[in-house]
Amino acid sequence: MNLYLRLFLTFFKIGAFTFGGGWAMISIIEREVVDKYNWLTKEEFVDALAISQSLPGILAVNISIMVGNKLKGVKGSIAATLGTVLPSFILILLIATFFAQSYDNPTVERIFKGIRPAVVALIVAPVLTTAKSARINIKNIWIPITAALLIWRAGISPIYFILVGGIGGIVYFSYFNRKQNNGGNHGLS
Repeated sequence: MNLYLRLFLTFFKIGAFTFGGGWAMISIIEREVVDKYNWLTKEEFVDALAISQSLPGILAVNISIMVGNKLKGVKGSIAATLGTVLPSFILILLIATFFAQSYDNPTVERIFKGIRPAVVALIVAPVLTTAKSARINIKNIWIPITAALLIWRAGISPIYFILVGGIGGIVYFSYFNRKQNNGGNHGLS
């Protein structure tokens, strides 16, 4: 099958069968692009996720753009992006056309109330798998917990944590690399 069509169909399936937004899609995207097709490695996926979350726009669209671009450049990005957004566009168009009058219907309300707990599970699952991929452990778990609490309770913008994390990563790994390089030169004089 043509890779453009494969990109489109893969992301169309992701967009069509995932409810709950970007975070709910992550585990399905990972299963497709990392496990099934090997388009990205686990590390590349975590990096793509971090970049996609840091950029404005829809998380799933940002990831689809990155995957499509890696595989087939701009045309690959377009194919993957269309696959991601088309199911939502069609569904919203159908809802606006046919279901707008029945939203206050008790049966429709019950359906949406029943879907909510499943959506929470769809969001929690990728958080746990992403934590594992990002090597969150007992020594550094305080970092995401503190950031989440400060975002939630203190109302601090996530942008600050992204900036601090990026700068902290540069400083830490620069120091770590310098320390390794200096440690290896002790016997040379």
